Amino acid sequence: MRVLILGGGPAGYEAALVAAQLGAEVRLVEERGVGGSAVLTDVVPSKTLIATAEWLRGTEQAQELGITLSARPGEAVVDLSRVNARVRRLAAEQSRDLSARMAQKGVTVLPGRGRLGGLDRDGVRTIHYTDPQGSTQELQAELVLLATGARPRELPAARPDGRRILTWTQLYDLEALPEHLVVVGSGVTGAELAGAYLALGSRVTLVSSRELVLPTVDRDAAALVEEAFRSRGMEVLSGARAEATRVVGEGPQEQVEVRLADGRVVHGSHCLMAVGAVPATADLGLEEAGVALEPSGHVRVDRVSRTTAYRVYAAGDCTGVLPLASVAAMQGRIAMRHALGDAVAPLEVETVSQAVFTLPEIASVGISEAELEQLDAVATTVPLGRNPRAKMLGLKDGFVKLYSQRRSGEVLGGVVVGSRASEQILPVTLAVTHRLTVEQVMNAFSVYPSLSGTLTEAARQLHVR
Repeated sequence: MRVLILGGGPAGYEAALVAAQLGAEVRLVEERGVGGSAVLTDVVPSKTLIATAEWLRGTEQAQELGITLSARPGEAVVDLSRVNARVRRLAAEQSRDLSARMAQKGVTVLPGRGRLGGLDRDGVRTIHYTDPQGSTQELQAELVLLATGARPRELPAARPDGRRILTWTQLYDLEALPEHLVVVGSGVTGAELAGAYLALGSRVTLVSSRELVLPTVDRDAAALVEEAFRSRGMEVLSGARAEATRVVGEGPQEQVEVRLADGRVVHGSHCLMAVGAVPATADLGLEEAGVALEPSGHVRVDRVSRTTAYRVYAAGDCTGVLPLASVAAMQGRIAMRHALGDAVAPLEVETVSQAVFTLPEIASVGISEAELEQLDAVATTVPLGRNPRAKMLGLKDGFVKLYSQRRSGEVLGGVVVGSRASEQILPVTLAVTHRLTVEQVMNAFSVYPSLSGTLTEAARQLHVR
């Protein structure tokens, strides 16, 4: 079978690998490079930058741990041009590695764009392909996967210029650290990058339209992160909605002016607009091909990634299921296995673990605290500060929160806040996925001393007699 995939991000390249493994003839059309936005401008670059910021954050604790780094303990100088050069290099290397893997598995990668065309009576669909030079040709496939991702949302009164007013895709071209970065938007992207630039040495003002940063995560976790931001010198403007952003002044006096709905004006050297993303579904011929879209522009799919068009599947951020690379990859794999007749289980979003790479990190899986009463569940919270390993590492901020069913003791979810929370959430994810009880978790041996010991302590507190 001939498979054509539009988009080379996690959904696209993982789907390509599965389709090739199952014996299909696979072509992947990608405009920017294999890996897509996740590798080139989003996940890989941002987490590389945050890793640098995390290292710098660690130097702030040097004196407490008995380490003198220089005559002025904890001081470090950031060369953002070198930091960003490394970020871009690692992203490019990851993209090249993925391209090599595609070639090794027999996947043909076509640089450029594709647009859905008509379907003939034999079930073969035409795709109108345009290469980087503008030449066009028609490709045929029996199976199509849409994996075109999403792009940063732009506000009419705050158009990015790539120099002073930036989206998160443009940050990695900066040659010098912003003197004062104004971040508009306190969701995951805004909070992560605001915290990173604060640690790198910028003055940061975070404009949050909500009462608390990170409105979609556990409230206790969000409150802890916001308090950490404020204690380290970040200015957080809560309940403040940005109406417009513009560049004012010239030469050395040039700066950014952010006007808020309440009349206040915030000035900074740069502004990061982190106000969400929109699906990249325009000009793909979707409506003409019978692919139904949600009012938001996302492609409507079922739990095995089928669209409303014959043998057209969709996966990743263009579907709006969950904007996570791990979910995109799983959707892509499920789509190809289902379409090509392999055994497959539908997507289970209830067992998806998520992480926010702030300092400290937040990770969660399963139910939220708001669902406890409805599910007759109970919760416990164990502070990280009393963990012996955390004390040795000089870690104070964080906790483990665990949820279980009151009668059976089944683990229903949890939240981890602290260093490497994104790594520590896996045991909770396994417990939720395989319906383990708190007794089974508490009877597993955790290393002493280790941060994971806090999880087994939480399970002991939820023990059902």
